[in-house]
Amino acid sequence: MKVISLINMKGGVGKTTLAVNIADCLTRQHQATVLMLDADPQFNATQCLMSPSEYVAHRQAGKDTMLELFDRRRIKASSVHAPADVPPKKLNEIAVVEARRNLFLLPGSLDLYRLEMAPGEGRENRLKAYLSAISGDSNYDFVIIDTPPTPSVWMTSALIASDYYLIPVRPDPLSLTGLDLLKSIVDDRKENYGLAVKCAGVVLTMTRQGTNVLNDAKAYLYGDNYWKDRLLTAEIPSRVKFAEQQLDNIFMLDSDASEMKSSIVKLTNELVVRVS
Repeated sequence: MKVISLINMKGGVGKTTLAVNIADCLTRQHQATVLMLDADPQFNATQCLMSPSEYVAHRQAGKDTMLELFDRRRIKASSVHAPADVPPKKLNEIAVVEARRNLFLLPGSLDLYRLEMAPGEGRENRLKAYLSAISGDSNYDFVIIDTPPTPSVWMTSALIASDYYLIPVRPDPLSLTGLDLLKSIVDDRKENYGLAVKCAGVVLTMTRQGTNVLNDAKAYLYGDNYWKDRLLTAEIPSRVKFAEQQLDNIFMLDSDASEMKSSIVKLTNELVVRVS
């Protein structure tokens, strides 16, 4: 089971789009069984895999989300009796949903925002503990973790649980200069927690071929001693048509934009090689 997080401190780089579509491509092109973990409190990956009505029904039925994983001490309020602790489920009892064939999801939750992450609680270790708890009973080939665009406890938790991380980045100067800061933050987490997580690569997103912006971005990355070996050859093009289709939960492999199909297949193939 390979665990891969998608991380970036900058929003709008296509991180969630890539996370969901890599997971989809792994199931359909590589016949893999994939678990998607939505560790972003904005739960955008969940919204890509579940319709609003499905998600509302899921929550109303009291089914599991990332909140059950991170909030292990639940308080049940009562107007008659004193508030009572609700015993948490065992980690291996937290249930996922099958969003598509062989693509499973532990949905995200906006309620993650209300959790207080006090030092010493150990909540940042719970993603890793969950994956360890289910490893004997599951047959996942890959776990893909979507993270928020902040250097938060959620990103730290994902890094602790992961074997690799992938960085989507737009080919603009501001995004590129943030890569070194992101690397320093990841290096700090690796040192503080004794992690062996590796960078699977950097993928350029929202690209337009033949532009100076794209050419300059490649020159910058290939000219850097650290990033030059980590830049993936696959790129994700910018297409308004696909952006519109995405609102209807259309995956890249189903898109009418042929370049989207070929780019996600190439990227996923390259990623599989890098993490094998």
